[in-house]
Amino acid sequence: MNIKRILEKLDELYPYDGVCFLNYKTPWQLLFATILSAQCTDDRVNQVTAVLFKEFPTLESYDKGETAELERIIHSTGFFRAKAKHLQESARKLLHEHNGQLPSDIESLTALSGVGRKTANVVRSHIFKIPSIVVDTHVMRITQRLGLTINKDPVKIEYDLMEILPKSHWIPYNQQVITHGRKICTARGPRCGECELGEYCNEYQKRPN
Repeated sequence: MNIKRILEKLDELYPYDGVCFLNYKTPWQLLFATILSAQCTDDRVNQVTAVLFKEFPTLESYDKGETAELERIIHSTGFFRAKAKHLQESARKLLHEHNGQLPSDIESLTALSGVGRKTANVVRSHIFKIPSIVVDTHVMRITQRLGLTINKDPVKIEYDLMEILPKSHWIPYNQQVITHGRKICTARGPRCGECELGEYCNEYQKRPN
């Protein structure tokens, strides 16, 4: 396993800048944006939250606001009824159990409606700067292709990466691999001829010359 060389190449190709792909101003806004990002692109979520966070500017506005209006605003993110329910229930729990503050521990975060480990780890890494590994579809795909895991379950992949990555790279790895997945190593039609990680990639090695 060439984990050291892979990380050096990722650092060279995509220097970590700490920028989040989702737009937000407050901690709970990042949580809500990440909930909306399930089965939806970050670009679409950013378009929706530009309107959503103006119309629903506080946690109280989700608690007391009209569900139908919330559903209308977030409709284009998909699964809008379930997502609206998650936003409202999470807002209520934050208000009534956490004094309106976002908790930092994984157990409290995943106890919120619509929040799994991926969403919790996005919040932990960007808001609290706690080393966390976010396993989205890009991280899952590329980690498998690089031979860093044989697992398909996101939680198992997360734990595999926690074992082999130095903690200093947990957060950078997320951003670097997601960027690589968007630019080069796409799900369909990966641009293998342009990939500088090819020598470490199982999929690339299988391709005919």
